[in-house]
Amino acid sequence: MSESFLEIKSLSKTFGGLTAVNNVNFSMGRHQIIGLIGPNGAGKTTLLRMMTGILKPDPGGSVLFKGEECAGKNTWDIVNKGMVSTFQNMRPFRKLPILANVMVACLCPRALKRGEWVKKIEAKAMDALEFAGISDMAREKASVLSQGDLKRLEVARAIATEPELLLLDEPFGGLSPAETDLMAKSIKRLHKGGRFGRLHSEGPAMIIVEHKLHWLMMIASRIIVLNFGTIIADGTPDEIIKNPQVIEAYLGQGGN
Repeated sequence: MSESFLEIKSLSKTFGGLTAVNNVNFSMGRHQIIGLIGPNGAGKTTLLRMMTGILKPDPGGSVLFKGEECAGKNTWDIVNKGMVSTFQNMRPFRKLPILANVMVACLCPRALKRGEWVKKIEAKAMDALEFAGISDMAREKASVLSQGDLKRLEVARAIATEPELLLLDEPFGGLSPAETDLMAKSIKRLHKGGRFGRLHSEGPAMIIVEHKLHWLMMIASRIIVLNFGTIIADGTPDEIIKNPQVIEAYLGQGGN
């Protein structure tokens, strides 16, 4: 059997006396979409930040991506390896046009290597904005964007780097039901290699952190549940919604 596309081993993170992530272990294949859920404070975002190099794991933790150790490496090196994340707290270049925000992402070494299908970076950035649904605002400054549109810009910047593994941190946050439906369809299309992903025969694998469970479970074929930094369940959406531990720890606390 070939090595896992992604393998997380003994990943933990403590802040003083608080354990945010506690000995997390899981692996995923190249073609999967995994939903990562849990109550507020369960450690989901901390886990993503360790995977992408923003936080350094406690000693002994490992993030193997395509067979290469990424734990503790620089974020830009991990991006160029093909693992990219969006964030809940968006920090665009607010004084720059929306298009320029995405063009910056297109300048990463990985995107330049894999972007030979388009001659102009501007065209590639516009394609990413069109995919995210905000190409009509491309010339506006990022400062004019609503919370929901900032979320779309965050997705556009991420996919402009040509990721093989895309980590989405609450991609539906701030979106209306209609906008959420559109984003969900776009995510599924991207995963299948359609639209923006037409460059490749396959789109990126994904790990999606999301509180809107109805939408998440229509996209993800596998759900991992964190509670107090520990994995308490890992299975299909049908298995997860019937799991007593999940119902008690997450859904029973008013999960969306």
